[in-house]
Formats: sequence, structure tokens, C-alpha cells
Amino acid sequence: MINREFIENKLYLLRGYYNELEEILKHRDKKIKSDVILLRALERILQLIVDEMLDINKHIIKYTNLEVPEDFQGSFYVLGKSGILEEDFAMKIAPVVGLRNRIVHRYEKVNIDKLIGEVRRGRNDFKTYVKMIMDYMDKLK
Repeated sequence: MINREFIENKLYLLRGYYNELEEILKHRDKKIKSDVILLRALERILQLIVDEMLDINKHIIKYTNLEVPEDFQGSFYVLGKSGILEEDFAMKIAPVVGLRNRIVHRYEKVNIDKLIGEVRRGRNDFKTYVKMIMDYMDKLK
């Protein structure tokens, strides 16, 4: 059974991280790139946002007996196929896991301009994700 309190807490944290991200993105790219504190905060907040989404995905998959994905990115696809997330949206947002992994694990040198650009372009996807999960939770009532 899905733990509503767990999901609601994760969504609360996600909204808070999103607000923090918006504060950083008020700065111009040049300022973010030149201020190591802002840049590291951007990276960390992105990591936290993605980690919260993955926790939600894993919880829903586990307690609704959905197909277990091969990797974390696949958790978005599973939620898309099941109708919990819109399938097109799931395909769009899933690659954020790879961005998170490049930052956290330094798999490759992160292109800072590309990172900031991707975060700016995709930030509203985090709000959309929260809304879709809230809509799903409302259906369970």
C-alpha cells in the first residue's frame, strides 16, 4: 500500500528545493558560473530534486506492483507506461537522471554552460512532475 505521508513529505521537499532553485536561477548565467557557491548550490539542489523524484518513483513502483525498471531512469518510463505520469512527459524528464549522475559521480567533465541551460529549460518539468504525482495521489483517495 502506498504510504501517502511518505509521498506527501517527498512532494513538500521537492517544492522547497524547486523554490531554492528558482532563487539561484534569478542570477544570470555568467554570475552562476563565476560564483562557485551558486554553482555548487545549483548542482546540489538538482541532485536533491532528482533524488526525491526517484524515491517517489521507487515507492510507487514497489507498492503498486509495477514492472521493476532496469535503472533509475527507467522508473520514469514505468510510471509513464502505467499512466501515473503522462507518457510523453515521462520520456522528456527521464534523462534528468543522467544529468544528475554526471554531476554526482563526475562520469565526465560537466559542461557548465550546458548544465545551466538544461536546468533553466527543464525546471518547469519539476513542477509538472509534482502536479502529476499529486493528481495520481488524489485518485487514490
